[in-house]
Amino acid sequence: MDQIPEQALDWHRQGKGAALATVVETWGSAPRRVGAMLAVSGEGDLAGSVSGGCVEGAVVTEAFDALESGKSVVLSYGVSDDDAFAVGLACGGTIRILLQPVGGASGLPVDTLENLVEARAARRPVAHVVDTSDWSGQVVEANVYPDRFRADRSGFEEDGTTFVAIHNPPLRMAIVGAVHIAQALVPMARLAGYDPLIIDPRPAFASDSRFPGEDIRDAYPDEVLDGLLDTRTALVLLTHDPKIDDPALEIALRSDVFYIGALGSTRTHAKRVTRLKEKGFTEDEIARIHAPVGLNIGAAGPAEIAIATIAQITQVLRTDA
Repeated sequence: MDQIPEQALDWHRQGKGAALATVVETWGSAPRRVGAMLAVSGEGDLAGSVSGGCVEGAVVTEAFDALESGKSVVLSYGVSDDDAFAVGLACGGTIRILLQPVGGASGLPVDTLENLVEARAARRPVAHVVDTSDWSGQVVEANVYPDRFRADRSGFEEDGTTFVAIHNPPLRMAIVGAVHIAQALVPMARLAGYDPLIIDPRPAFASDSRFPGEDIRDAYPDEVLDGLLDTRTALVLLTHDPKIDDPALEIALRSDVFYIGALGSTRTHAKRVTRLKEKGFTEDEIARIHAPVGLNIGAAGPAEIAIATIAQITQVLRTDA
């Protein structure tokens, strides 16, 4: 997770002063998506980006003015084709940026920023909502804007004045079973924005040579997963071994994890369902498990099963209610 709000709060507490700039609208080929942030200190320190370099200098100048006036403002910039090309885009566009001095008279209240930082540290999805007509704002929970959270989509509401900045925790994928499918799935997960965690109590599988540079836990899932599964975590079970998979399933079914997928045939899953019912889980709870794992695309071999799995996880994350 970026640390831009955290950095702004730190600069404010140090007495440097800080302003937080957020992209609120884009047209054409914009360098950064809506919700991208830049923090500017009163001494000219920078963290983050709102344009990839196209208009940063102008935003910094406006930030100094906002720190002096204590007033928030919405800025509009046109990015020329030449400037866009310099940051790797084919053509220019227009961006609007919300600029708020921290603690200013009509800026970003310190307690609001503190609430935001606290929620982010706890991996709790929240939105920072600002009414640009009067600069009032608040931090709200995910249930207020479920569609925006599911799509990771910051933006203005239909009234044209209420801006909703979505702050979702980073995505995480817990993979139980360091098998061939996992070797294909891990790089795909990284490309899709997930932070993978690989769990397998079998040392021959859970090795650095098979997953170089990755977070690998040579342990049983129940020794690792307790307290780790939340609304931004997908759990994928690949071992075929009830001694390893079932404890992970029991933890997951009692958690807010957004996706549970388990490898195995229809017959294997039927046996799994029986075991879980004997443990006291209801049919609705067990129905959260996607098994066989992945979309039914006729996948054959580890790479194709990994493709089907990452596609299904994306489908659940972005479209399921």
